[in-house]
Amino acid sequence: MAEKKKLSRRKFIVRTLLGGTGILVGAAYLGRHSLRRALYQELNTGESPYLGSTSDPMIWFEISTENMVTLYSPKVEMGQGTFTSLAQISADELDVDIEQIRVKHAASVSGNLDEFSTGGSTSVNSLWQPLRELAATMREMIKNEAANKMGISASELSTKSGSVTGGGKSMTYGEVVTGVEVWEIPDTPALRDIKDYKYVGKYIPRVDLEDKVYGEPIFGMDAQMPDMLYGSVVRPSLIGAKFNGADISKAEGMPGVVKVVLEDDFVGVVADSFIAAENAKLAIKAEWKTEKNWQTSDIEEMIKVGKGEAVVIQTEGDVDDYLEDENVISAEYFSPLGAHAQMEPNGAVAYVENDKATIIISTQVVKITRGEVAARLGLDDEQVNIIPTFLGGGFGRRLHTPNAVQAAVLSKAVGKPVKCFFNRKEEFQNDTFRPPTHHIMKAKLSNDGMITAIEHNLSSGDVMYGSALLPGLVQNIIGSDLGAWRGGMIQYGAIPNYKAISWRVKLPFATSWWRSLGLLANTFAIESFMDQLALTAGKNPVDFRLAHIQDDEAGKRLKKVIQAAAEKGSYSEEVKNGIAKGFACSTDASTPVAHVVEVSIEGKEIKVHKVTCVIDPGFAVNPDQVKAQCEGSIIMGMSAAMFERMYVEDGALKPTIYGPYKMAMMKHAPKEIDVEIIQSSDVPGPVGEPPLGPIGAAIANAVFRLTGQRLNAMPLELA
Repeated sequence: MAEKKKLSRRKFIVRTLLGGTGILVGAAYLGRHSLRRALYQELNTGESPYLGSTSDPMIWFEISTENMVTLYSPKVEMGQGTFTSLAQISADELDVDIEQIRVKHAASVSGNLDEFSTGGSTSVNSLWQPLRELAATMREMIKNEAANKMGISASELSTKSGSVTGGGKSMTYGEVVTGVEVWEIPDTPALRDIKDYKYVGKYIPRVDLEDKVYGEPIFGMDAQMPDMLYGSVVRPSLIGAKFNGADISKAEGMPGVVKVVLEDDFVGVVADSFIAAENAKLAIKAEWKTEKNWQTSDIEEMIKVGKGEAVVIQTEGDVDDYLEDENVISAEYFSPLGAHAQMEPNGAVAYVENDKATIIISTQVVKITRGEVAARLGLDDEQVNIIPTFLGGGFGRRLHTPNAVQAAVLSKAVGKPVKCFFNRKEEFQNDTFRPPTHHIMKAKLSNDGMITAIEHNLSSGDVMYGSALLPGLVQNIIGSDLGAWRGGMIQYGAIPNYKAISWRVKLPFATSWWRSLGLLANTFAIESFMDQLALTAGKNPVDFRLAHIQDDEAGKRLKKVIQAAAEKGSYSEEVKNGIAKGFACSTDASTPVAHVVEVSIEGKEIKVHKVTCVIDPGFAVNPDQVKAQCEGSIIMGMSAAMFERMYVEDGALKPTIYGPYKMAMMKHAPKEIDVEIIQSSDVPGPVGEPPLGPIGAAIANAVFRLTGQRLNAMPLELA
């Protein structure tokens, strides 16, 4: 059915990347700092629209003669439950039962391509309106065709559970679509009221649950092709190493080796087994050029505020005048280099034959991956088919896909499919890391204990810059790395004078997108400092925050979240039975979140007993999935705040395996994570990353009440 179409005039909203870029170009052309800061404010609070095609329902939906519906999603599933939410939205507007819907990834050859990526907690938010319109239009197409087959006016027909009924007749959707050669696409019908939906807004079991329980081969690591060979690429172990050739003579004659492929930028082996490929790789003597024998101390010095390029991202009032006073309160905060450490290493299965290439891969950027492979092989984009799989952990790591290019080059060299994956050590050493950060906070309090001025200087390695997601032109237009300063603006708009300054540092290794980007580190600095200011002023930290929040729409939502968290978590300054409570909040991508944590100290170990989380995501398509995302985000934030850290030793990034790279384990998880959802809108907002923001600061604030130690560096460690 999806291949038979005839397009007609309709009212779908079609958004393109060019439109967004045009706005940015306009701002840059005017060249005004104030306009740039206005743009920063919009980027900080705005939500990303869907940038793919919404003009043809038939590249999104396929209906079988068995009356089953397949939704082909341009957004990938990496554990966040997106497929389930999209199935709920589709079922309600298509008028089918949820059991009739299957969700699959859209291959690039289908034309259903997201212009951006899967990331930024935008999958459900950005597809909410387009997918409802697509499903409703598809329903009308089926109803119109049923009217033709039944000889009844479409106005007399109704739909329910995948069937069309009227005039004493009934047909299933599967029966309606059978034999249809040409489809007319009508104008978008009126959408149904949310209160009339059967599935949206309710708990629905995950549509991928059965596949995961039974171990179906749905992940990239599971992928196979007939007559498949195995590839292995020699990867550098030192920072900044540039490939300078290799001696492949010993590897070429080893057992199982089909071919050693020597390119200008890498060398790899193709063999008849994974072990044979790995063994041959170890026999290759690669040459690398390095500029410096880097150490952790070098990186820590580079990242300090004042060493990079500064951009004022937010300013109000006369901060400088107030902060020249000798009574200024100040504090410094640090966060370390961190790895993604996702369970599934990067890799791909590629088959290049004649003038086409097929790549099966775990990726967050289907279109970008297609373009990179096509460019390397000298093919048109349409000659490359990217087949996305479920992701065994994404978190921004799979926004970079040179592994697809390498697998494709190896396949072309031998004329057969090749499966090529990183091993665990290579994954750790060649990650696109979460950058380390340094922060300097300054503030002045009035005689009545209110903040008269506050400034946040934040220094970070790149997050957005250098990424394939944003072309160099757009980076130059924006002028600062918005990924690095995500969460770094002052959210307390009732303060009369405030400023935020972002310092960009170019590090000697790749740093990039990591779940929530700069939110965790920036919120750690701001919310730890707000706690310190509240105690200095002799005020309750919750009341202190509320007094400094502006009374606009965003401020009202944040206040409501703060008040609900404080009440639900029974926040107080009192330490009871060795347990203290810490508070922190943040707003990320227009989604406000507040945490109350309950913490004790056992020896020198920080133990989190309970986290109370209140979130306002606008509207919750699947409340249970929203809670699950909050729980996962909190645990990941705890892991980063309390345990995770990479080192640089003699030019190498370490550790390179789990265990030495410390992460939160089951024994570290709170016994309870209590999540409350406040629904303030009829449009779903971002969920997957915002709850990560406040957790580090909330834990550190609780520790201060127990020990008197202000922990200003992550991972949080007691002296």
